[in-house]
Amino acid sequence: MALETRLKAIVIDDEPAARDDLRRLLAAHADVVIVGEAGRLAAAEELLRAADYDLVLLDVELRGGTGFELLPHVRPEARTIFVTAHSQYAVRAFEINALDYLVKPIAPARLEAALRRAGSHAADSAPMRDALVPTDLVHVKIGNGTTRFIAVADIAVIESDENYSRVMLGDRTSLHVRRTLKSWEDALGSAHFARVHRTTIINLARYRGSDRQTDETRLLHLDGIAEPVRASFRYLPELRTRLTALGREL
Repeated sequence: MALETRLKAIVIDDEPAARDDLRRLLAAHADVVIVGEAGRLAAAEELLRAADYDLVLLDVELRGGTGFELLPHVRPEARTIFVTAHSQYAVRAFEINALDYLVKPIAPARLEAALRRAGSHAADSAPMRDALVPTDLVHVKIGNGTTRFIAVADIAVIESDENYSRVMLGDRTSLHVRRTLKSWEDALGSAHFARVHRTTIINLARYRGSDRQTDETRLLHLDGIAEPVRASFRYLPELRTRLTALGREL
């Protein structure tokens, strides 16, 4: 393998044998150097904050938590390759978000492909492979430079903020996400989410009723959202059709 630049890698796995395997496999790649290892959450967090690295090989299941908890501490410019033993649910999350992953036991050819992808930063521009469904996890970049997974079913409202968006979850958490409303609309499809305003998308599963505001607008009430969401006249016919198909009334 010949990467354009030498990758400085960190290996995070709570199983010493698994770290040994990764160390052995990575030794075959002269353009990759391991600059740190960690087996526990606290040590991994400290390493991620202090080390100079380009790549993190991150185990999903760690003692006392998960690798997802460490994502906010990964440098924004670094690549992450997730490592998982058997979770098909996790694999689905990685695939639809175009994030790379390795399944244990790691095949040398699969590691080769993942390292090539990390070296080219291809994941930055790779599109999602299919429409998201409520049981999926979606990987988002937060405005402060961190990343996280959120459950699609937890999304209540998405509002446009120029090239960003404001994602409101059912627990009233609000996230400033580096993603446009059009990108969300394309990724979510039309089966479970609907645009109700030029700047707003809602989760249809969270719809609980509406009130007439003016001749051209209605106020929509959604589970988990304190304030009603305004729907404009332009989107009401399609919204009514979609809700009727779900056995609900506008």
